[in-house]
Amino acid sequence: MAVIAIVGAGLIGRAWAITFARAGHEVRIYDDFSGAAEKALGFATEALAPLAAEGLLDGQSVAEVAARLMPVATLTSALAGAAYVQENTPEDLASKKRVFAQLDATAAPDTVLASSTSALLPSHFTAELAGRARCLVVHPINPPYLIPAAEIVPAPWTSPEVIDRTRRLLTAAGQSPIVMKREIDGFVMNRLQGALLEEAFRLVADGYASVEDIDIGIREGLALRWSFMGPFETIDLNAPGGVRDYVVRYQQIYEHLFPSMQRRVDWAGPVLGTVEGERRARLPEADLQKRQAWRDRRLMALAAHKRKAAAEIGS
Repeated sequence: MAVIAIVGAGLIGRAWAITFARAGHEVRIYDDFSGAAEKALGFATEALAPLAAEGLLDGQSVAEVAARLMPVATLTSALAGAAYVQENTPEDLASKKRVFAQLDATAAPDTVLASSTSALLPSHFTAELAGRARCLVVHPINPPYLIPAAEIVPAPWTSPEVIDRTRRLLTAAGQSPIVMKREIDGFVMNRLQGALLEEAFRLVADGYASVEDIDIGIREGLALRWSFMGPFETIDLNAPGGVRDYVVRYQQIYEHLFPSMQRRVDWAGPVLGTVEGERRARLPEADLQKRQAWRDRRLMALAAHKRKAAAEIGS
């Protein structure tokens, strides 16, 4: 097993720490802010018990996984002997450039340097680095220890060997890598999610449906299939002759809809009052954290179910 360095121990960093420790790696956690790494260790340790209860520690005990999590006081100690670095510092381009310059100067030449950024293209903060060929983005769908999809986004100069090594590391850790051929704003997940949210805000703003009705449409409709197969497999199975038959039958419906889907609604405009008002009526602000914990427990149960179903029915 490898040494994994977690640089930045906030929400994303601590989730990655759990992911890699569960996979058997020695995980060193570093953060510039005093006490942040220790706080991340505390969060991770607390999260392991419910994961164990759902059978999501792969037969390991809480103590075994927790023993692999080690807060460290310096970046140098975090990087010493590390095969892979997962950086999770704030979404600021100037800051990312500084951090990656430090990582490139300090880590061993063959250490993979991956960023969890969800918005910055890797070419924008690695171009001037001597070791830029070993740099890329690995963007998780948070939390990665419950949601396995993770986007591997190369810069134009990222080595194919580094991409493949990262893919193999993530797959062995139980993740499902999305290996992009090249970078684009929003990567894959935010572009898909953004398309759905644009339409959701537009339908509410134009008075066609309530916030809850939109949520029902996804929660009790599309997401039931999407929880175990994607949109292309969905349409491949939704016509007798497969995907080509589906396109012949139904493309005209979507072609007709497309012009009306080109107008943006300002999410921060009047519609926000409607969306927020309906959400707060269903969930008071004071109950948000409790509901977030509920969400994570539901995700654990879903992850356990998907593992069981894959073993019994096939994936």
